[in-house]
Amino acid sequence: MNESKPAGQFFDAAIGLLRQVRDEEGEHIAAAGSLIADTVAAGGRLFAFGAGHSSLPAQDVVYRAGGLALMNLLPVPGVVGVDVMPATLGSALERVEGLATTVLDSSPLRSGDLLIVISLSGRNALPVEMAMSARERGVRVIGVTSVGYATGTTSRNPSGGFLKDQCDLVIDNKIAIGDAELTVDGVGAPFAPASTVVTSAIMQSMVAAGVAELAERGIEPPMLRSGNVDGGHEWNRKVMTEYGDRIFYRR
Repeated sequence: MNESKPAGQFFDAAIGLLRQVRDEEGEHIAAAGSLIADTVAAGGRLFAFGAGHSSLPAQDVVYRAGGLALMNLLPVPGVVGVDVMPATLGSALERVEGLATTVLDSSPLRSGDLLIVISLSGRNALPVEMAMSARERGVRVIGVTSVGYATGTTSRNPSGGFLKDQCDLVIDNKIAIGDAELTVDGVGAPFAPASTVVTSAIMQSMVAAGVAELAERGIEPPMLRSGNVDGGHEWNRKVMTEYGDRIFYRR
């Protein structure tokens, strides 16, 4: 591929970010794996949350081949994905104060669980309140965000803080403000966002670290197999039956 072409430039930008995260956030990712392993070993439950496009990396670790069966999505109606109409409603809901607390009041989260909150900017009311309220309930919180937004934008949460300020552990995805890697003459705005690629890789690396640490402790982690290989469905049914009290997407 000609590296001077935009497609090649995007690959180069994404690969560069992935290398930067690997090199600069490796210790934090390992620590996240330890938190995952600690939670599983203690009988806790695992949840992931993201709003809008930040929900995509959260969904990427839930109920999938090769994934940890105990990862659950914490859904907030109207903000998971872009299926809400109009799409702009999802963005508006991220700024609604009190929504996160209301969701947690009716969620299965309890003390001893682990919640991963994903928000690129980390500035909106919903993810900040989600992390803050979860920790008040005894839930440990990992934040995956761009720390750079905290220095280049203002908070939209009444506390004046960002997601990074309300977590037990923060992983910086290194995405620049605006989330666009390319510019071209004749195009009025920068384009080609890389946050989904990088943040999904972070999520998978955290889970991988947790799975490996559980194995090192002599605890076999409950993994899912592809339903498209022989015996996959039977394997998954066994896992879901054994760990049904910690899996919520099957109900």
